[in-house]
Amino acid sequence: MIRQIRYFQAVVRNNSFSEAAEECHISQSAISQQIQALERELGFSLLERKNRKFTLTLSGEYFYQKSLVLIADYERMCREAGKLAKDDKVTLSIGYLRCYTGQEFYLALEEFYAKYPDVTVKIEYGNHEELYELLRTGSVDLVLNDQRRAFSDEYVNLILTVGSEYIEISSRNPIADLTSITPQELKNIPCILVASKEQRETEQEYYQDVIGFLGDFIYAENLEEARLLVIGGQGFMPVVGAKQTENFGFAISRVPLFRGGTQITRNYCAFWKKENSGYYVEEFADMLKRKFE
Repeated sequence: MIRQIRYFQAVVRNNSFSEAAEECHISQSAISQQIQALERELGFSLLERKNRKFTLTLSGEYFYQKSLVLIADYERMCREAGKLAKDDKVTLSIGYLRCYTGQEFYLALEEFYAKYPDVTVKIEYGNHEELYELLRTGSVDLVLNDQRRAFSDEYVNLILTVGSEYIEISSRNPIADLTSITPQELKNIPCILVASKEQRETEQEYYQDVIGFLGDFIYAENLEEARLLVIGGQGFMPVVGAKQTENFGFAISRVPLFRGGTQITRNYCAFWKKENSGYYVEEFADMLKRKFE
């Protein structure tokens, strides 16, 4: 039936039996016979034929639309099964946001490793634009990233959480005693960003133009280095994805970041290409989603 459905799709797509037959490398009479056989098996007409022209029946229109999804899923299933058949070890490549501070990703990894010990997980760290490029070029299967652009139909866009923004600042700083603070009130304190050298300018533009930080910027290669700068009183670090009650002992305090009387928030999502949807990609995404609930 799969082959017959493909023939039917070709006829509808080309709006022509002859062109569909040429595309499918069979004769026009053969493709007509195959679609008639499909109609007999289904028990209803897909096409209403008039001389050498045809139109879709109401059932045919519905069947055509749903069959596109069916065949796409079938092709993905075959590709994924083929990978499992060919490879002794399956690799799942995940892009992880360099500056994210929550623990949900690591909890999902722990669950995934426990369930699939034979699957190798490769993790790539990056800032927002680096992760987007890795996903766009197929270098990773899935990314955990913040949302900075409109969702694209090319990807599955799974919202994991709406994260509240805070700043981390040395507990010795008087600001640590505030119940909230605005970007404007931080204009005289350097903002510490976790960013690669290639992404520093892009990250600075985002935090200036979107979040509204007005002061100087200093950079760290990773969270550990950034927090050492915070402890040393070198500046504050904006963070999302964790609670205000996160335990840092007495060295670091978290203060909610507000704008217009409400706390600033940001969407955090799992993204993957629709054409790359596969068992392990969706399984890990489901685990990740549960850790945020």
